[in-house]
Amino acid sequence: MCGIVGIINTVLTPERSLLEKMCRIMTHRGPDGEGCYIEGPIALGHRRLSIIDLEGGKQPMSNEDDTVWITFNGEIYNFPDVQRELEKKGHRFKTRSDTEVIIHAYEEYGKECIKYFRGMFAFGIWDSKKKELFLARDRLGKKPLYYYVDDRSFIFASEIKAILQDEYIKRELDVKALADYFTYHYVPFPETIFKGIHKLPPGHLMTVRIVQDVRDVQVVSNKCNDRTSEAIEHIEFTIHQYWDIEYKPDYSLSEQEWVEALKEKLKEAVRIRLISDVPLGAFLSGGIDSSTVVAFMSMVQNTPVKTFSIGFKEEDFSEVKYAREVAKRFGTEHQEMVVEPDAIEVLPKLAWEFDEPFADSSAIPTYYVSKMARKYVTVILSGDGGDETFAGYRRYLWARDMHKYDWIPLPLRAIVFGIPAALLPDGMRGKGMLRHLSNGPFERYAGLNTFGELNSLKNLLSTDVLNEVQKRQNGRLHDYAFLKKYYDFCKHDDYLTKIQYMDTKTYLAEDILTKVDRASMLCSLETRAPLLDHEVIELVARIPSSMKIKDGETKYILKKAMDGILPDTILYRKKMGFGVPLIYWFKKDLTQYAREVLLSQETKHRGIFNQSYIKNILERHQKKGRDLSAKIWALLFFEHWCRNWLDT
Repeated sequence: MCGIVGIINTVLTPERSLLEKMCRIMTHRGPDGEGCYIEGPIALGHRRLSIIDLEGGKQPMSNEDDTVWITFNGEIYNFPDVQRELEKKGHRFKTRSDTEVIIHAYEEYGKECIKYFRGMFAFGIWDSKKKELFLARDRLGKKPLYYYVDDRSFIFASEIKAILQDEYIKRELDVKALADYFTYHYVPFPETIFKGIHKLPPGHLMTVRIVQDVRDVQVVSNKCNDRTSEAIEHIEFTIHQYWDIEYKPDYSLSEQEWVEALKEKLKEAVRIRLISDVPLGAFLSGGIDSSTVVAFMSMVQNTPVKTFSIGFKEEDFSEVKYAREVAKRFGTEHQEMVVEPDAIEVLPKLAWEFDEPFADSSAIPTYYVSKMARKYVTVILSGDGGDETFAGYRRYLWARDMHKYDWIPLPLRAIVFGIPAALLPDGMRGKGMLRHLSNGPFERYAGLNTFGELNSLKNLLSTDVLNEVQKRQNGRLHDYAFLKKYYDFCKHDDYLTKIQYMDTKTYLAEDILTKVDRASMLCSLETRAPLLDHEVIELVARIPSSMKIKDGETKYILKKAMDGILPDTILYRKKMGFGVPLIYWFKKDLTQYAREVLLSQETKHRGIFNQSYIKNILERHQKKGRDLSAKIWALLFFEHWCRNWLDT
């Protein structure tokens, strides 16, 4: 796991000092070394966290004649297999690193090399013969890749903060991204919170070229007034999607046949992720996903698995007793910590690392468990992706139950459910359910899975910002366009499949995987997710949805696969999720802190929010028993982001 940067400049040779600044602000992503390559218009930089071939894997790395250079972040788990095939074709290797395999695969297959890789990655390959930069991001979006482009220059990096080291790039707030943040609690790709800085979407590749134009120019001097031509170079780029999930349910296999196929594929996905020259372990929450990973790790490795768990003193949010049960069953070397996080202390640190506003408060326990694990290991396996892949969220049950009423015409539902919802006072039990039932199937699920109701945004934003947002969006505040794109793109008629696909492409990529990458890399810890192996995803996409949720049981097929391997107390207990007790924190220590920050002159002077509405949120949460902690946390994170990145 590493940090990568790159610059193309068609006017001036990129400065080494800028490249080094970009690398060094990401030292946490790669504390073991730094490398730079500058030649003509191109500069590539790299911060290394050494995992495989500790001596020979230094980057940027080139091919034999120095015509192809790479800076790479991630792991290619099947690189030994790819290397053997390349050796049969005459390629020779001087290191044991997966980085060199990517270079030779590019030489052999061109951009099609991406289809041969099984892993997580973001990389940039400079081909000096073509004067072309090839960028790619892994299929699900485990590794980040940001970029900035204008006519004469192109800059990319693993983190936005590296791009911002170029003093000519403005730190300007994108108000549409601001509205999106308070709707989704993250900023969705391809935009970022900064105008002009973008994200390469998961499963996409990008080609950046230096193109030469010949233009006529007038030459004026004392002796003549003539015309001539000169060559002007500029940047052109294209973006292309190379992978997607195809849901093609296969009804020819029995449940038991699917169970056996799934077990074999999961075992293989775990096994290939144990390649490492440094110590590795596993996060163990005590839920079915992380427990499944630990179970297969214990089957395929010869030494006890090192496991790490974290919990809170509030029992409703703590799963440590379940983690202990799994650890005991598989004889792991288990470490756990029950913490009372100092959210006031950790919040500015997270706001600095994430570069963008990010309101998923589970980033806190993710950071703490990563910090604990890093004392013992450099690589960790996690259970991320199980809920999206196997249909594990409780909201899938709610959505399917409500979908039963969609036979009623929408105008009639608006009367039957919408009018009572409008008449009930805010906060009354059942109001939200009736409101959701009055909507169509997409709008209902989007409303269940987002945070920015129309009136909430209208009240939250100042008049000036509100007008600017509406101007950018043709008079609308939001229409869930980011989610709607993927809901509509999934042509499968099955409702569960459509919302699973939408969650995988949006919430998984922009919330879950962003959280894990930033929080773990802040601790210089590499995280691997076997349940998100693309071959696992493709296999499960062929399993009928009736085997994912069955008789009210979520993750049905996964639970059947793990039956007899994991105890029933793990397989069939109520899902908790990896949350934090914000509601308790804001009733105590954080309430006054939130007032001091959100009602400060500094926040008011920025002119983004309606201060009276923020005051109202704080009072309603404190006095009326409403749980508005998620809204308060989103506001706090945004304000600290402003102080870190917008005000400086």
